[in-house]
Amino acid sequence: MAKKTVFLTGSSGNMGFAGFKELYANKNRFNIVLLNRGSEKNRKKFAAYENDDSVKIVWGDLMNYEDVLECVTGADYVLHVGGMVSPAADYFPKKTVKTNTTAARNIVHAVKAQPNADEIRVVYIGTVAQTGDRNAPIHWGRTGDPIKISIYDHYAVSKTVAESYFAESGLKHWVSLRQSGILYPAILKNYDPIMFHVPINGVLEWATIEDSGRLLLNVCSDDVPEEFWRRFYNIGSGREYRITNFEFEEYLLKAIGMGSPKKIFDSKWFTLRNFHGQWYADSDLLESYLHFRANIPIKEYFDRMSETVPKYFKLAKIAPPFLVKKLGMQRLTKMKIYGTMNWIENNNKDRISAYYGTRENWENIGTWDTFRVERPTEEVTLLDHGYDETKPTSELDIEDMKKAAQFRGGECLSDNMVKGDLFTPLKWYCAHGHEFEMTPNLVLKGGHWCPKELPWPWDYDKEARVNPFFAQVWYPLHDKNEDNFYDESIFKGMEGYK
Repeated sequence: MAKKTVFLTGSSGNMGFAGFKELYANKNRFNIVLLNRGSEKNRKKFAAYENDDSVKIVWGDLMNYEDVLECVTGADYVLHVGGMVSPAADYFPKKTVKTNTTAARNIVHAVKAQPNADEIRVVYIGTVAQTGDRNAPIHWGRTGDPIKISIYDHYAVSKTVAESYFAESGLKHWVSLRQSGILYPAILKNYDPIMFHVPINGVLEWATIEDSGRLLLNVCSDDVPEEFWRRFYNIGSGREYRITNFEFEEYLLKAIGMGSPKKIFDSKWFTLRNFHGQWYADSDLLESYLHFRANIPIKEYFDRMSETVPKYFKLAKIAPPFLVKKLGMQRLTKMKIYGTMNWIENNNKDRISAYYGTRENWENIGTWDTFRVERPTEEVTLLDHGYDETKPTSELDIEDMKKAAQFRGGECLSDNMVKGDLFTPLKWYCAHGHEFEMTPNLVLKGGHWCPKELPWPWDYDKEARVNPFFAQVWYPLHDKNEDNFYDESIFKGMEGYK
């Protein structure tokens, strides 16, 4: 059989490089096209592949349409993994939004410019951050749940907008795979104040780097059925990898030879909310299609990671915990912009509001002696999506659209639709008076709603009052009487914002 051509973006990053290695190990089946920035680091990383007939490297930029077009031309698969990610995305929000949305737009336009556009398979890697903070009791999530981007998370804004470009493109074979947190050996070296932005009892279903790489390989298989495409999926390594943030810290510190998180962290250094994470009620669905999981017990996986840690990291176990805490961790919490204790010491009201609700809430966190570390229930509970989900997709009609719109506080203005057609845009009206067009697929299956309210300016309390669909993910974690968040200054000059 003739080899297929795969265009992979982001191959210099963690997930992208894992995918590249899997594809390269199968180069008898694939020709691989990479688009990478021509940095010294990237050129060194890929020097061994430049003379390989199975690999074509274009040194360019995702923001340059001509570079993207060159790579897309002749491709059977486009795996769009690349873009700006955290923590860099947190420090350069304007650049992040511009880069990630422009890259998506360029890929869509380049694919549509091909004579065989309907045959090209386009895989977009989204993010768990699109659905934001899902602490207990709403810690079980699935695709179709409301988009709820955490305040200040411009990366998630860019990924949500980019996802809509693919979903509304009219392409016949696209898919959005929302990636979770990735476990990879170098995560043990991460040292950034953002590590304290996670709630101690928050949850995440992690995905290993190996599983993520296999996923990119297996999605290029001829065995992937037609029904797989034009849908949204959550990526996760399954039940074994559904842990709390405190459990993650325990695994992480043990891997580098240190003790309990309680010995080197203060409970009050961590936030109470406004950081993404959930356990997936539906991640097994993606596994049923792509069979990418190795199913390694999580304890064994961390043990393996610990074997890759440089020796000097393990010297930490002989350092007195109070010294690590005082000279290392506490210093991070006081760093400008992102240090949680910097917010407290300088009474940064906007950050305190977003991450704690009130200063009093922070004060009441207490010490490890009084703070309750707990794991939420494993009983799966699902949100209401506002229409009869027991009906087959082929039976959904305009009445279902009207019910869904009403549950979102708006209306479906279209009078009719072809039964079961979720890909022809309909006209909608949101509670804030905006008319817009969107496919039923993006509304019902993707959890999107009015693009003019996404999420400018994160005025979520106002949205929850008029949108019962959204209220399900807001009021369980927020007081109905608390002040709205609004800091207009952070939007000035922001590319892609209205």
